[in-house]
Amino acid sequence: MNDYGAEEAGTVAATEGPKPVDVVVIGAGQAGLSAAFHLRRAGLEPDRDFVVLDHAPRPGGAWQFRWPSLTYGKVHGMHALPGMELTGADPARPSSEVIGAYFDAYERTFDLRIHRPVDVMAVREGDGGREGDAGREGDAGRLLVETSEGTYATRALINATGTWDRPFWPRYPGQETFRGRQLHTAGYPGPEEFAGKRVLVVGGGASGTQHLMEIADVAAETFWVTRSEPVWREGPFGEVEGRAAVALVEERVRQGLPPKSVVSVTGLPLTDAIRAARARGILDRLPMFDRITPTGVAWDDGRPGEVAVDVILWATGFRAAIDHLTPLRLREPGGGIRVEGTRAVRDERVHLVGYGPSASTIGANRAGRAAVSDIRRLLRRETAAAAATTGTTPAAAPVGASV
Repeated sequence: MNDYGAEEAGTVAATEGPKPVDVVVIGAGQAGLSAAFHLRRAGLEPDRDFVVLDHAPRPGGAWQFRWPSLTYGKVHGMHALPGMELTGADPARPSSEVIGAYFDAYERTFDLRIHRPVDVMAVREGDGGREGDAGREGDAGRLLVETSEGTYATRALINATGTWDRPFWPRYPGQETFRGRQLHTAGYPGPEEFAGKRVLVVGGGASGTQHLMEIADVAAETFWVTRSEPVWREGPFGEVEGRAAVALVEERVRQGLPPKSVVSVTGLPLTDAIRAARARGILDRLPMFDRITPTGVAWDDGRPGEVAVDVILWATGFRAAIDHLTPLRLREPGGGIRVEGTRAVRDERVHLVGYGPSASTIGANRAGRAAVSDIRRLLRRETAAAAATTGTTPAAAPVGASV
């Protein structure tokens, strides 16, 4: 944790009213830090004009929770944060340590003053909001961000909460009867705990294949189950292919559908390690089972019958962690939040970064910059309107100051 005391970090005392700020950033992963950097660069001051709230106990975003065997040398596509490169990292060191130390240095270098650990319970309308929710006098037009350290009244919100806090667990008949161990990839401890076990990995994404290949070296036997045939991608994956993949995810977000990951539409890269695993039979896929039994999994059509296992590892992905935004009623009938660029279509004060098409390290950087650019325009417009109402000149109310 950064060496900022509660008083220095601008913590809101529980007995005080909401603290007014221009921008609240929720989350200090890649997207949140990128947004904070660009807010700083725009002239806004941490703890006076904006605040960054992080649920995690220390710097590193979701990377701090990665399994120990995921070394930095195995990480694909880690893009540097804006304004500061990650150099000299030991490829044999765990990625959680390397990136955690990098994020920590970044926060200190740019004096971002992250508040952690802070839980955000809900974001609501202030007094006179669009839905007419009650709030305190003076909160009109602002969003109330209710947190474990108090409430903030903000003119704009950048939501950068990612997906790590919402692992997706599918439900299957008989799941509660299984006498072995079930865990999600979010809690994957590394391969050692599976030594001598019969392990079933469910899921056809990158984490599923990575875990499966690691576990196969120590387990008594492994099985791989996916809902559909995996798509293997050969050859280089360049900018053109990347843009096409992002466009597919972006279209879902525009339609208000829950976003899929960029990886889900690109297919899996056919690396040398994957080729070797396929040659050994490790990646011989079974179709999705129909039910779970006390000792394993079974298929109702009799093919391949029943498989006995000790462990079921659910590599079934994550969902966007956006439940705290529920009071704002941003979701569309399709279940997602419709976004143009980074802006929520239903509320221009709310920006989502690291969501849908920007859920990658390079996409998160770009989204942070784009969100801040839009928010600066919003603040200028509001400042000019306030100045016209009070008879002052817009220049008397800087963009970086709360009004």
